[in-house]
Amino acid sequence: MLRALSDELGSRLRAAAANAWDRTVAGGVADLRRMARTEVARDPGGTLYRYDPLPGVPPAGPAVLLVPPLGAPDFAYDLRRDCSLVEHLLGEGRPVYLVDYGPIAFGHRRLGIEHWVDDVVPRAVRRVAEHTDEPLYLVGWSLGGLFCLLALAAAEEAGEPLPVRAVAAIGSPVDVTAVPLVAPLRPLAEVAGGRAVSALYRAVGSWPAPLVSTVFQLTTVDKMITKPLAVLSRLDDRDTLAQIEAVDHMMRNMHGYPGRVFGQLFHLFLRSNDLAAGSLALAGRRVSLASVKVPVLVVGGRDDVIAPLRAVRRAVPLLSGAPEVRFETAPGGHLGVLTGRRARTTTWPALDAFLDEHR
Repeated sequence: MLRALSDELGSRLRAAAANAWDRTVAGGVADLRRMARTEVARDPGGTLYRYDPLPGVPPAGPAVLLVPPLGAPDFAYDLRRDCSLVEHLLGEGRPVYLVDYGPIAFGHRRLGIEHWVDDVVPRAVRRVAEHTDEPLYLVGWSLGGLFCLLALAAAEEAGEPLPVRAVAAIGSPVDVTAVPLVAPLRPLAEVAGGRAVSALYRAVGSWPAPLVSTVFQLTTVDKMITKPLAVLSRLDDRDTLAQIEAVDHMMRNMHGYPGRVFGQLFHLFLRSNDLAAGSLALAGRRVSLASVKVPVLVVGGRDDVIAPLRAVRRAVPLLSGAPEVRFETAPGGHLGVLTGRRARTTTWPALDAFLDEHR
């Protein structure tokens, strides 16, 4: 028994030494190579990519279009090898597309949420449908999930339904009052009123990327404080170290928000919490979640402080026009529920089952 314990300790020490060398000298432990992809179309709203199929994997099922949120880089869906939703979907034989908005600049300051709802997402959907000659699946994370739902609803209301079979919204908060970090700010927002904030975002033009990264990291401030200890205590666990490294890399590559979108998030979400009542005022009309007419999968992270379960679950009764609304929970925070290590055995299989049932 003592020999076995000694061997295990020796093995862990050797692994820790190798990982420490790779982290400090060899450039890191995470495999951050991106899955190969090909540009399909480019316009001012973004670039549509198709990921290259994996050799030897037979095609299976309709295409999946991934819709990122604002702020996070598109590689949130392809965080690192062995922990990439893109890699997983390709491994299942699914054709995978993604629309990339690119970095947000001062010139984008007048773009509002309606730009993505009425233009970017519908155009990408129709291009993918033309490219594959059949309806597709939509998958969105965080604000990207809300873009998907609102785009489907707006197209229905305009009498121009999108060629979508089903949609999945992962970590997409609908009820701001259920977000612990935001709820205390609502009374302050009412006291401050909207004019000062409107003047601020019009003057600044955009919510800069470093600030977006800082806010995102503040939501996990406890993990930031304990991260050095976590690294030391798991120095022999290469997978854990790789995930920490990949998340850090993503944090260093966050994008900004257009000024007008920031204003809409402040007025429509923070102050009035409009979407929790089922609709959102965009471009002079109201878009109702009840207008979504395709099956919907809603996934919430059990440890998510940006989009806690109650904030995500609120969408379920509001999607009353959908033929099916399925609600699933998975372990992990806001990013973890999408592409954390436990997502491999929770979120991804749930998504696979949902897509397969709606071919």
